[in-house]
Amino acid sequence: MDTIWFFIVVGFAAQLVDGALGMAYGVTSNSLLLSLGVPPAISSASVHFAEIFTTLISGISHFKLGNIDKKLFKKLLIPGITGGVIGAYLLIEIPTNMIKPIIGVYLLLMGVRIFLKVFNQNNNEREVFKKRRHYSLLAFVGGFFDAVGGGGWGPIVTTTLVSDGKDPRKTIGSVNAAEFFVTVSEVFVFVSLMSQFNWMVILGLIIGGSVAAPFAAFLTKKIPAKTLMMILGTLIVALSIRTIIVSL
Repeated sequence: MDTIWFFIVVGFAAQLVDGALGMAYGVTSNSLLLSLGVPPAISSASVHFAEIFTTLISGISHFKLGNIDKKLFKKLLIPGITGGVIGAYLLIEIPTNMIKPIIGVYLLLMGVRIFLKVFNQNNNEREVFKKRRHYSLLAFVGGFFDAVGGGGWGPIVTTTLVSDGKDPRKTIGSVNAAEFFVTVSEVFVFVSLMSQFNWMVILGLIIGGSVAAPFAAFLTKKIPAKTLMMILGTLIVALSIRTIIVSL
């Protein structure tokens, strides 16, 4: 029971951050499992199994609060699912340690870019970024690394879109909503090709994350856009530096 309560707390904290900022549930949970010696494929599968429930509740909450841009959601959906399926398959078949430093460097650059955007009032430049962004490629990469790294959909997709100048509230809500379908596709691959899961961990993450999801969506509705961007920048820089240090 102590183990269950421990993972309930972890799931609550991870989902609170993920639902409010659009990232870090998988990163937080997966980092914990890996530190306990769980193999990467089993760890990622366990986290994503739990995320089916948390992302569903989070997506519904964002929808009810009007945090979703339907056009953005549709652009992210299919490419994200495709990347997730391929990433899940490769995670089972090949080692992934070489990929982690690359993710860390990319996210560090995106985190710095967010900070620059907070103080950049040039709306014309922001609009150019919006027009040039290839949503399909971004969603594919986000889904791929999400499956491979046990988390990454939010850090890659949300960070990039917010750094481009898109509205943080709508972006976070749309990315969270699409994440449910990406997660389901990844779990389908894991279940089809694997037989080992840590059900104690999954149960704790589900309970904690499910309770936290509505509160996180409410925070997204209330926190000012500039404050959200500052929090996103701080979080993603810290996570990326940690990823680089641990990988090297």
